[in-house]
Amino acid sequence: MTARTLIACGELFDGISGRAVPDQTLVLYGDTIDWVGPTAQAPTAQPGDTRIDHSTRFVMPGMVDCHAHISYGNALTQEDIDLYATMEFRTLRSMVAAQAILKSGFTSIMDPACSGLIAPAVRDAINVGLVQGPRITASGRALTTQQGLYDWYPSWVGVPEPSTGVLTGSMDEAIRIIRQQAKDGVDAVKLTMDGIHARRNGGGLIAAYTQAETHAMVDEIHRLGKLAVVHARGREGALYAARAGVDVIFHASNICDDGIQAALDHGTYLCPSLALLVNNIEFHEPTDASAPWWPDIQRRELEAASRNLQRARAAGVRFLSGSESGFAVTPHGEWGAKELEAHVRHVGFTPAEAICCATVESTKLLRERDKLGGLVKGKLADMVVVDGDPLADITVLQRREAIHAVLLGGKPVDLTPAPTHARHFSEFSQAMWSRVYDRAYVASHLSSKAADAARRQPA
Repeated sequence: MTARTLIACGELFDGISGRAVPDQTLVLYGDTIDWVGPTAQAPTAQPGDTRIDHSTRFVMPGMVDCHAHISYGNALTQEDIDLYATMEFRTLRSMVAAQAILKSGFTSIMDPACSGLIAPAVRDAINVGLVQGPRITASGRALTTQQGLYDWYPSWVGVPEPSTGVLTGSMDEAIRIIRQQAKDGVDAVKLTMDGIHARRNGGGLIAAYTQAETHAMVDEIHRLGKLAVVHARGREGALYAARAGVDVIFHASNICDDGIQAALDHGTYLCPSLALLVNNIEFHEPTDASAPWWPDIQRRELEAASRNLQRARAAGVRFLSGSESGFAVTPHGEWGAKELEAHVRHVGFTPAEAICCATVESTKLLRERDKLGGLVKGKLADMVVVDGDPLADITVLQRREAIHAVLLGGKPVDLTPAPTHARHFSEFSQAMWSRVYDRAYVASHLSSKAADAARRQPA
């Protein structure tokens, strides 16, 4: 007979009721919650049972990051994501990234775009027990056109094979790729509904696919039993996606009233991924290559997103939580919980609502959704034990020292931080200089530096 685990909780937040209840006990049987209730009424421990005392701590469901790119490698540039490291190296690096996310309290993730089939491969390795890692709902390469994200490079370069995107030249090709990805075992297919191409006179971003094309792809994705997930920052892309009935729109910063209504009509979720915007604004430094222009663009988008997403939420649109981890400014395992803070500060969630969104609501589209959904009887025992009260201060969840324990299916996760590892030279472009050394610059800067160095030499 499988032994039970009895966990005494100081405050239990089940992720469904929206409140914390004191002096509760969880009884786990195997990887599943078997009983929940007041400690005074808890079953008596039997020989062989394990008792865990968290009677001074806050216990909540494991968090979900619905926008985590484990193959990105905390990249400094888009080229670093797409071009340099081998697929084999990226896969091993992605395993470490997934474990870092788990250690920070996120027991499930959705990876909506990766190189090759890296995210499905890591998912499968975890599921068969090769390594411990979060539960993963995985996509493959994101479908794009010349007007969409992922077609970063000049036309004579195109979209390279190791890129996290794949260029679709026709609807026949798009449908073929969707069917191929479904055959290869993805859980979701990602469509890139816009990129950086905008109309003049403030017309907004141009959608990468027409409305008819979007419908055709989404219908085929759903026919094959997969999730249809999209990147759309602009009004047009978000509108087309919502009208086509996609499952989730990432960003939706400029969604319009018609897009909001379409999202309501079709049950489409919005996943704002505001942590990326916030970090780009807060962390930028003058030495960053994008410093002269990028932070202002991000600031304007955050202002628009705050207005539009608050309207969407007031209308009743449902939200998921996802930080878009994987970039240098959102490294794996560091800022996932900042998305909860962003929901509170910029979308109008209360801390309790943000935690419910990031724990229970964000499981609704996951691969294991039928087994997940809060700390209640019959659900998997994925949970986080916190020193502190995130209902009083949502930023508690961003503090490594406040994450006292993480349980995945009732099993404790080793929270020892992974040792710092060197970056391999193949992960980056071979940048050699930060400027052009013309005669004027050398005369005005380097000559004066040489003169200063000479003066500092001892006589």
